[in-house]
Amino acid sequence: MLTAPQNPSPGLARVRERIARAAREACRDPASVTLIGVAKSQPAASIARAIDDGLADLGENYLQEAEAHARALAGRPLRWHFIGALQSNKTRPVAERFDWVHTVDRLKIAERLSAQRPAQLPPLAVCIQVNLAGEASKAGVQPDQLPALARAVAALPRLALRGLMALPPEETEIARQRHWFRELRRLRDALAQDGLSLDALSMGMSGDFEAAIAEGATHLRIGSALFGPRPPPVR
Repeated sequence: MLTAPQNPSPGLARVRERIARAAREACRDPASVTLIGVAKSQPAASIARAIDDGLADLGENYLQEAEAHARALAGRPLRWHFIGALQSNKTRPVAERFDWVHTVDRLKIAERLSAQRPAQLPPLAVCIQVNLAGEASKAGVQPDQLPALARAVAALPRLALRGLMALPPEETEIARQRHWFRELRRLRDALAQDGLSLDALSMGMSGDFEAAIAEGATHLRIGSALFGPRPPPVR
């Protein structure tokens, strides 16, 4: 088990303050927004410091790195979120070890997660990733294909379809940021009119999470604002 670091996590306090301020400005309860700390390339000591200061949700992009973090952080209470691209040959360990998967973008992945989720565990919470701008470099279902995929995923046993996730185009203007987040919310609301009541909008990262909160984000995926810049890769 990793020894608890003695210094508090200053990034966590600052991010929480910003979340609370943005939520109040949007007439929302700050408690309605879940902060997911993105662990990508972060040393386990930095993650442990944030957990010991109250971080309850950890997001992992890569399965191998997640397994290393899980060993180092053993014994600390956490909700584990898989937030990276998920290959079909990696679904079993994700289905067995994670609480949430935010990146379901095709039925095959959902079917494998459903079949491989252990019966003794609660249903795996999932979000469907939507490619809002049709960017070739990003994963996600196209908006016009979302309703059919959502209905199919919602019907699978051992899964609980909770909401939608997006990685929108990077924008520097708040109005443009809000445009994309508003579009994801619109898609979620359209599914509700079709009988699928979803409660999660996984959207907003270090550079735009205030805009995401203004448009109804329930889950923020924050890395650098919380932990600082990612360390350079070891060569």
